[in-house]
Amino acid sequence: MVNAARPNILWFCADQMRFDTIAALGNTHIHTPNIDRLIGRGVAFKRCYAQNQLCTPSRASFLTGRYPAAHQVYRNGNAYFPNSEVLITKILADSGYECGLIGKLHLSSASKLEERPDDGYQYFAWCQNPGWEKVPGSNAYWNWLRDKKNIDPENLFDKTPSYLNRGVPAEFHQMAWCADMAIEFMEKSRDRPWLLSINPFDPHPPFDPPPEYLEKYDPERLPPPLFRESDITEQKKFANVRNQKSEAVNPVLTEEERIIYAPSPGDERGARPPERFDGLAVKAAYYAMIENLDHQFGRILDYLQANNLNRNTIIIFTSDHGELLGDHGLIYKGCRFFEGLIHVPLIISWAGNYLENRHSMALVETIDIAPTLLQATGLDIPYFIQGRSLHDLLTGKGDLDRHKEIVVTDFNDSLGTSTVDHYTQASMTFDGRYKLAVYHSHPGLGELYDLEADPGEFTNLWNDAAHASLKQRFIARHLDRMMGTIPPGIERISRA
Repeated sequence: MVNAARPNILWFCADQMRFDTIAALGNTHIHTPNIDRLIGRGVAFKRCYAQNQLCTPSRASFLTGRYPAAHQVYRNGNAYFPNSEVLITKILADSGYECGLIGKLHLSSASKLEERPDDGYQYFAWCQNPGWEKVPGSNAYWNWLRDKKNIDPENLFDKTPSYLNRGVPAEFHQMAWCADMAIEFMEKSRDRPWLLSINPFDPHPPFDPPPEYLEKYDPERLPPPLFRESDITEQKKFANVRNQKSEAVNPVLTEEERIIYAPSPGDERGARPPERFDGLAVKAAYYAMIENLDHQFGRILDYLQANNLNRNTIIIFTSDHGELLGDHGLIYKGCRFFEGLIHVPLIISWAGNYLENRHSMALVETIDIAPTLLQATGLDIPYFIQGRSLHDLLTGKGDLDRHKEIVVTDFNDSLGTSTVDHYTQASMTFDGRYKLAVYHSHPGLGELYDLEADPGEFTNLWNDAAHASLKQRFIARHLDRMMGTIPPGIERISRA
């Protein structure tokens, strides 16, 4: 029996958005009024961590509520999504929800046309990448450009986009399409609750915001990326670790270097970083992309409020992972565990039911979203879900600043687009102060940071004699925590 009073769910997941790019959470250099107002109506979890640094394994994690070691979807570009895994959207669809998707799914290779699992989505407006269409008619965003805007997308996008460029005008941008499609979905008359996943491509590289938003940001007025000259030497230790940018460089260019290293054609995926990059210009473009995203997200919030849907709709704003953005001389993503890459935004609102205008310092993981939704909608949490519900924290029944003792990020051959071909397996555990990363495929290589004393993660204590006993204790704890991400398997129904 469907309970029509159950809440609707609007789940907005940006792609490659860092935790520190929201004005209401302390960034005075960016303009995000709509994300800010969502925080005013909900709870911002200021210490949320992704379970992997790449799109597919991260999305597999938060959609199943399971660690990568459990669902075994570690790689971008994987052939298929295992049919043994159950998505939260499928569970909700089976319970009576009408589920819709706008934008990316990316649970398996989307190099041509993504093979869909049993995902529960009855409405499916798919767009893996706004810049291409590998199968004619498959890109719903391109169909919108053709049918609604009288634009030929073949002429709108560069086939080999530079890492840094002016993008399409805001009115033709994929984010405008996302908002239009979201409003169209919500306008439909229905007698049951709905879940809508909105998964835009931004602020994923290439860094190409609409011109009208790029003009709002002066690179010279922004703080530079986190960088010291010592990063160039330190990162040489990780030269055989898979990353899209493997060699650290000074991200702040001189005027002469800006001319020498002016943006040039890249690759269609926006996955090949330049030899040298303009870190300040990248940050300006990245912030502009986020402001454009924020504006269109605001249109969706406006529709909910204008149609009295906000009081019975759970709204989630998050990202699959972050972006290095020049920190430590690196850019894009891969097997690094710096805050900018694995620490993501998470904001949850449900008017009249959840706390409002609160900031939580609890350690949480993106796999905690799925069980939170199940508890909020009155459904049982299956035995195989590993995330822990945030519902009690959100309602005020639990301590808003305590949830998990340790969070995990787990990388296993996850990145395909790298000049490094060395098999890379590494994992990270973080207790809110100390971060330990072990590169299992590279014997003896690791990182230990004290973020209380060193929030910029510049001083690697892994080989520091004064921290040797602490390191050994944390390695033992790390082993226990990583083993804890491996599930025991099929549910036991009897003693034998």
